[in-house]
Amino acid sequence: MSNRPLPQKLRLMLLRHAKSGWPEGVADHRRPLAERGRKAARVIGAYMAEHGLVPDLAIVSTARRAEETWEIVSDALPASVTARDAVGIYEVAAPAILKVVRDVEPWVSCLLLVGHNPGMAELALLLAGGGEDLPRLREKFPTAGLAVIDFEAEKWTDVAPGKGRLVRFVTPRLLEAK
Repeated sequence: MSNRPLPQKLRLMLLRHAKSGWPEGVADHRRPLAERGRKAARVIGAYMAEHGLVPDLAIVSTARRAEETWEIVSDALPASVTARDAVGIYEVAAPAILKVVRDVEPWVSCLLLVGHNPGMAELALLLAGGGEDLPRLREKFPTAGLAVIDFEAEKWTDVAPGKGRLVRFVTPRLLEAK
């Protein structure tokens, strides 16, 4: 029998911001959520709470629509969830977002990123080596979509392409249809 500890399971949740508005004269970074987006964020927050999808840490894009999505989602979660803004996930490609993930502190075993497409979809597809919801994810990662990817890894620096398993992919539309 080996004395090596079993690998820790790390969970990465990727949440695309909810549907935003397009007010005239408002810079992209400052666009607010549309009413439809507010409703969708409430649906996803309730789903996360009901299914125990509670992050230790939420890293949120500095874009207003991502911050508003997190504010609404977090209302359904325990107040103990730590959150911080990160300009490093605002409209960047998957490799840049993966760098943010790999820099996460070791006390975090469940991480939530609230960001944008195409980066969220690219990262989910890059990391997920399998999972029954993968075909749906390949089709589209809509606003307020939530991908949950598990890794058999001890630390975030071990998270690598194809090493995760997509354990669920939910969207507000899918949840409302049930």
